[in-house]
Amino acid sequence: MKLSELAETSRRVAGMGGRRDKVALLAHLLARVPPGEIEIATAYLCGAVPQSRLGIGLAALRDLAGDAAAEEPAVELSEVDAVFARVAALAGKGSAAEKRRLLAGLLARLTRGEQGFLVALMVGELRQGALEGVVTDAVASAARLPADQVRRAVMVAGDLPTVARAALVEGEAGLARFAVQLFRPVLPMLAGSAGDEAEALAELGEAALEWKLDGARVQIHKGGGDVRVYSRALNDVTTAVPEIVEMARMLPARELILEGEVLALREDGRPRPFQTTMTRFGRKLDVERVRQLLPLTPVLFDLLYLDGTPLLDEPYRRRFGTLDKTAPLSLLVPRLVTSSGPEAAEFLARAMERGHEGIMAKALDAAYEAGRRGRRWLKIKPARTLDLVVLAAEWGHGRRKGWLSNLHLGARDPVGGGFVMLGKTFKGMTDEMLAWQTEKLLALEAARDAYTVFVRPELVVEVAFNDVQASPQYPGGVALRFARIKRYRTDKSPAEADTIEDVRKIHQPFT
Repeated sequence: MKLSELAETSRRVAGMGGRRDKVALLAHLLARVPPGEIEIATAYLCGAVPQSRLGIGLAALRDLAGDAAAEEPAVELSEVDAVFARVAALAGKGSAAEKRRLLAGLLARLTRGEQGFLVALMVGELRQGALEGVVTDAVASAARLPADQVRRAVMVAGDLPTVARAALVEGEAGLARFAVQLFRPVLPMLAGSAGDEAEALAELGEAALEWKLDGARVQIHKGGGDVRVYSRALNDVTTAVPEIVEMARMLPARELILEGEVLALREDGRPRPFQTTMTRFGRKLDVERVRQLLPLTPVLFDLLYLDGTPLLDEPYRRRFGTLDKTAPLSLLVPRLVTSSGPEAAEFLARAMERGHEGIMAKALDAAYEAGRRGRRWLKIKPARTLDLVVLAAEWGHGRRKGWLSNLHLGARDPVGGGFVMLGKTFKGMTDEMLAWQTEKLLALEAARDAYTVFVRPELVVEVAFNDVQASPQYPGGVALRFARIKRYRTDKSPAEADTIEDVRKIHQPFT
């Protein structure tokens, strides 16, 4: 199948409002994809590249596109995938230049529309409204299979492209291969958000409240003496976390699939920054030495499989009840079952006092909906905010084309003067905000290049964020984690913005 067909379908889906119409259009395309290209097409429609890391940035990609473009579409999906595979495999001296050469050659063979689609895909900015849930339903429609069967297979497999090929080529028999199995990680269930504990209880009624830990989410599989630990992204991280393996081996059950968080804790039991915990992951050398310096503590909150029995369809009350009998209290997340607003507020306050992000509220009758972000689990996180100054903005892509979108954020430097950049964000903006800020920022323009408008530092914006992390990329040595825009503070001047010292005080690195 030609890339142009995928790009045109993506463009049309982006302009649609109804889920049913999106599913129908995507299903019509998927039903025509050759078997050997189904996994490629499905991944691209979800906004992902199977090779995951190509090692080339947005600015370089835009430069590579240049002025060259084909008049007529001619490139097949398999050709694009082959180039991506070669680029991803390159490493070492001269690899950067060879990556650019390969991608420049590919882009020159594409039409303008195909170029825009592929560049957005490669940098993770393909905002077409075809999220994985929509594409999953489209696969089911194209294969003429019940959507719940396809969703379950995706939950278990943890990989929609693989399931899509099985469904579209083999039908129901292909889906039968996907059942809960030890050492085949399951996609994590995801949570929606609630503004506060009262909103969560109003929606769920009596619920299980748990501390929301800012650690690394893990899935632990145990079969006899064999234990494997998987990250949130389903990567095998077993060798990096020997203390988690030892913990699992000590549990009496022979077969288990557990979910939890692992954290690096301070001496007072408060969590170290997420970034510090993550330094333990991916490590293959010197693990024992680092373990002594930065031990990890597991905290369990769910049980998905026990001694041959899958538990995903069991209500959450039963799953955590079984977990309570399977693991000692010292390993379990603090939990409170309540419908009382005051009790929930007190529970949240205790979690915050201990340095955690907030709390989770989970419906007692909720099955484990792997890979789905629904409203059966809700996170309540009182967000930290800073008032920062906009230093520049980058032009948007896709649906945001023509608007200044990605903001460069700076904190005031009362000692050195000026502002210190803390990072960028395009999150949290409504269409109205995008239009307003584009007009305002262009009026403040001081300079520009092909992609960025640099502005006089006069606009103050309120930014919510999860944490502050060390960053060698920025001159202040710190950056905001998960920054998103709340509102513009037109009532504040840049002299009233938060300072770089305010930001550094929030950051407490591991020493």
